Amino acid sequence: MILGHIGARGGSKGVPGKNFRDLCGKPLIDWSLDQLLGNPRVDAVVVSTDDPQIYAHAVARGALEIGLRPAHLATDAAPKWGVWQHALETAETVVGKTATAFLDLDCTSPLRLPQDIDAALDLFEAEMPDMVMSVCEARKNPYFNLVELNAEGSLRVSKELPGGVWSRQAAPKVWEHAASTYVVAPDYLRRAKTIYEGRVIPFEMPPERCADIDTPFDFRLVEWMMQERLKGATHD
Repeated sequence: MILGHIGARGGSKGVPGKNFRDLCGKPLIDWSLDQLLGNPRVDAVVVSTDDPQIYAHAVARGALEIGLRPAHLATDAAPKWGVWQHALETAETVVGKTATAFLDLDCTSPLRLPQDIDAALDLFEAEMPDMVMSVCEARKNPYFNLVELNAEGSLRVSKELPGGVWSRQAAPKVWEHAASTYVVAPDYLRRAKTIYEGRVIPFEMPPERCADIDTPFDFRLVEWMMQERLKGATHD
């Protein structure tokens, strides 16, 4: 059983109510919920939330009835890992089956495409890691143009290499952790305490499909990008 999951708290300091805020004609959460419900490889969908409105909406759409998220997992400091563990355990109890993969979509990253989900699942099935995590190539590189102060108060490259790195092309490739798409082995999710304890492998996505909403500016940017995508689809 592939279990699809979305975490969607009701509160948000950066953009109040963002997970249920309208984005191009439907609640933000629905851009990800539609992808889970519409994917034939996903056997069940669960939405973890502390918000009664979001919960009722998700259940009406076809998500499992698991109840509201416990209070200790409903703060802005609650770790994603703990939310995932609770959702997995509760959903397996409701369904009466053991999951073979835990597929999480972050609803604040609505620009992923359905083929991104399938590609992440394919990578998980081919490599059998503990976890597949979406990433995109970093715009800044700690070997080249990320700097920090040393003990003497002078700027130095964050990760210095012998001889230095004098062009972006010569720097080792690094990625940004893109909060978009994750596939986790359920046994790993049950036993580990944090994301990086096991074999976590990258699933690289284009940066424009990894835009994450954390501020009002982010929301406006993602909204504009989605509008442009919808215009393009209309003109095809």
